[in-house]
Amino acid sequence: MGTYLNPGCKGFQTIRNGIYVDKTGLIDYVNSTINTPLKLTSFSRPRRFGKSFAAKMLCAYYDKSCDSRLLFEGLEIAKKNSFEKYLNKYDVVYLDMTWFISTARCISEVVKELQKKVIEELQEEYPSCLKKRETILADALLSISHKTGREFIFIIDEWDAIFREAKENDALQKEYIQLLRGLFKGGTATDETIAAAYMTGILPVKKYGNESAVSDFKEFTMTSPARLTRYVGFTEQEVKKLCRTCHMSFDEMSAWYDGYSFKRMQHVYSPNSVMNALQDEEIQNYWRKSETFESLKQYIDRNFDGLKDSIILMLGGQRVKIDIGTFQNDISSFESRDDILTLLIHLGYLAYDQSEKEVYIPNREVAEVFQSSVKGGKWEPVERAISQSEELLDATLRCDSETVARSLELVHEECTSVLKYNDENSLACAIYIAYYTARNHYLLVRELPSGKGFADYAFIPGKNTDKPAIIVELKYDKNADTAIRQIHENRYDGKLKDYFGNLLLVGIDYDKDAKGKSAKKHSCVIERQ
Repeated sequence: MGTYLNPGCKGFQTIRNGIYVDKTGLIDYVNSTINTPLKLTSFSRPRRFGKSFAAKMLCAYYDKSCDSRLLFEGLEIAKKNSFEKYLNKYDVVYLDMTWFISTARCISEVVKELQKKVIEELQEEYPSCLKKRETILADALLSISHKTGREFIFIIDEWDAIFREAKENDALQKEYIQLLRGLFKGGTATDETIAAAYMTGILPVKKYGNESAVSDFKEFTMTSPARLTRYVGFTEQEVKKLCRTCHMSFDEMSAWYDGYSFKRMQHVYSPNSVMNALQDEEIQNYWRKSETFESLKQYIDRNFDGLKDSIILMLGGQRVKIDIGTFQNDISSFESRDDILTLLIHLGYLAYDQSEKEVYIPNREVAEVFQSSVKGGKWEPVERAISQSEELLDATLRCDSETVARSLELVHEECTSVLKYNDENSLACAIYIAYYTARNHYLLVRELPSGKGFADYAFIPGKNTDKPAIIVELKYDKNADTAIRQIHENRYDGKLKDYFGNLLLVGIDYDKDAKGKSAKKHSCVIERQ
């Protein structure tokens, strides 16, 4: 058992000692690829989404130096036909790229030191197979395979760390790509030495133009996780089960940590945040604790092709169309707004609707990070609207319709001039930003189905607040009374039926044709029910 060659099962054993969500079905997928044309797998996900957990799980399963059977007892993989066939049958080469970078004498020497350290362990395990001065890892593996018939399984964690930590060092990046190509570019060497490889990181495999740097990998990403979707994060059923077991509120967990959706699954949760909430028995923002908002700010402050306008739209609860095809899978080659938005998908700051080709802010936890990141400089109107949103909510609860109308008028003018001003979507965006901090007390739902119609916004009180529920109806070119009348006509009950007696109806209208002093005038009517 070594550090890089056959690291054992201690890492997975530690994971199993805590609250554990069974993701061992991923092993069955990797088993299905062994010694097939699909044997090279790259599965990229953001930080906090369980990449290292999966890597340690795979090491424990394949590593021939240990007996990990009991660790998998009762789990999904133990019920699969492939379980016995590959359990503890392979030499595993485990490369944690962040570890190599953090321990290297000089980051420019990382690739050389990596090969040196792995070859040293290979020489200890197979002393008669290698020359003492061997320096090329691919050649060392091929020599062992020729003389022993052994095949290796590679597990590479944080494969893209070099591109993130040494983003200006082109020479190092190219040296690293050459290492990966030597190991995995196909042909006789790869066929003879590699039974399978699993590579995980934040970014997909680096592109040069339209071509992948290591083209033989089958890629699963945050824009297209395909058949591995249920391993991206926690599923809704998994979170419901955890909440029942730990006596936590599923509705609160959902509002804070849900929001990622894919073709094969509509509700995917941030695993690290869910696990921390369960361990602390408290719902809060764990994303902010593990990732400073400065890393987001440096990207959104670049206003490529109206990037700022897109961020305002998403802060306002809207979705934005995007073309992900030009992204070069690194953190420096930006040519457009879409490149940065695509990077934010891979970093987990945005969710991607693959069917509609749209991006959006996934949940309250990430929205708070965006809120912190728009403070200062070019974001002043948005920052001002958010900072005043608690006062707007107080005015709404006091039924001070004049103050509400003036506040919304200002936010509409300052923050949504990027939109087609005279339509309900523009006004809806303004309202979402203006009431931004209301999410501390409410679940905000756009177009909530209720009764015979749809409320444009419904504010559903959290369990720990005594504030009334709020229904907001938006109109333009009519009047606020019309909006209130529509609420009554549509009999909005459904989810809000239990709040009658503690319910506010808010009608808001913008008169796009008003002239003179009434230009861009907003009106508001508030009724208690």
